[in-house]
Amino acid sequence: MRLLHFVPSVNPYGGGPIEGVRRLRDALAAIGHPGDILSLDSPDADYVTDFPGQLTALGPSSSGYFYNDRAIPWLQANAANYDAVIVNGLWQYTGLATWRALGRSATPYFVYTHGMLDPWFKRRYPLKHLKKWLYWPWADYRVLRDAAAVIFTCEEERLLARQSFWLYRAREVVGSYGTSQPPTNARALAAGFTAAFPEIQGKRILLYLGRIHEKKGGDLLIDAFARVLGEAPDLHLVMAGAGDDAIVNQLKSRAGQLGVAERITWTGLVSGDLKWGAFYASDVFCLPSHQENFGIAVVEALACGKPVLISDKVNIWREIQQDGAGLVGPDTLEGTIGTLRQWLSLSRADVASMRIAALRCFQARFQIEQVAETLVRIINDHSPGASHFSPLERASNQHRNAA
Repeated sequence: MRLLHFVPSVNPYGGGPIEGVRRLRDALAAIGHPGDILSLDSPDADYVTDFPGQLTALGPSSSGYFYNDRAIPWLQANAANYDAVIVNGLWQYTGLATWRALGRSATPYFVYTHGMLDPWFKRRYPLKHLKKWLYWPWADYRVLRDAAAVIFTCEEERLLARQSFWLYRAREVVGSYGTSQPPTNARALAAGFTAAFPEIQGKRILLYLGRIHEKKGGDLLIDAFARVLGEAPDLHLVMAGAGDDAIVNQLKSRAGQLGVAERITWTGLVSGDLKWGAFYASDVFCLPSHQENFGIAVVEALACGKPVLISDKVNIWREIQQDGAGLVGPDTLEGTIGTLRQWLSLSRADVASMRIAALRCFQARFQIEQVAETLVRIINDHSPGASHFSPLERASNQHRNAA
């Protein structure tokens, strides 16, 4: 099959979803299902020109919603070249444009919601939810209703998605998500990260890595770190990632008030060797998030053999707990302190066992090659006739139907 992955943006500032899309595209190609990425970015953006692999950028687009009047004509002209279109995310123009363009097309489309129907958003942003209600019936409700399948990355995400809007119809299917095997030169990568941030030398590193956003619980992590530092004076917290300046400055101010500013390193956005070096240099990964659909960074930590300390609002928490790959607590200050103290109390043997369990958890559940094979099965199972016609044959059929 040839697949088209449609995303609003490939900007790495957006966090895990685009990293997951890129790695899924590569894994699918490796098993014989090549694909292209379509985005609504400006084609002259640095992250577009530097993006690896085939990428078509139709922008510039309006900010936020990514409205782009070139999207529908492009999809109508090119959809027949693909066996399926995979839409990533909701609440941007990608879904509505696909629904409008492919309504009479023989090319099916599939949707990953990426946790964007989690009821946490309804509770946290009631006014935004009201605006979404005005948009929902004539837009994303129809996008999901008419998709060949709506793919959830875990059972928890599927169940939560039903709670946001009473008007909801979808052909639900649970797939998985994940990442590829990280580079294996762990010692060299860790040394490179330590050289870049020498203040962490000789410390036990708590790592947060990802987009810095209020839903991620960064305030809980900093407060909990301050509470346990007296019990483990060799701890050092690394906050790796980019975020809104106001939120980052608020967290830094909080660290100063608590007297732990010098024990926290803020790296900004990290990628490539520096990102993997952060994982390998760390002792444990921390994410006390209030809402997390999947958590690519959680899985990347597991792939590096690092235990994870997460909240029970990270939707793969059951899998982590079941495999003994980390510790889980509520998304509260007490819960975050509890998981930190529980980890600090582990013996060296227990920590070593948890590292082994973390790697096994990744290998058994979240390797991107397995995710790619699952997606291929989903597309075949939910695309009547998809395995019987090539894109060229389908284009010919569409031409005859139009005539």
